[in-house]
Amino acid sequence: MTLKIARLPDRKPVKLTISIMPDLYDQIEDYVRVYEAEYSETETAQNLIPAMLEAFIQSDHQFRKARQQLSTVAPAKGEYSV
Repeated sequence: MTLKIARLPDRKPVKLTISIMPDLYDQIEDYVRVYEAEYSETETAQNLIPAMLEAFIQSDHQFRKARQQLSTVAPAKGEYSV
């Protein structure tokens, strides 16, 4: 039997802990305030940062090209392609 939709991808979040410089932290907090002013909705930095990173990566054309090249190269033994 073939369904109309493909199997859903893994949607389990992956927790990532990072350290950032104070000036970047201040900018992120300002972004949170601007977001709230723009949309009249309160969000935390923890909720906005994943969307910010995704928007950045999607806008990086050079990265997309490089990633596509990686996926066309056969992985070495013991390695997996992206």
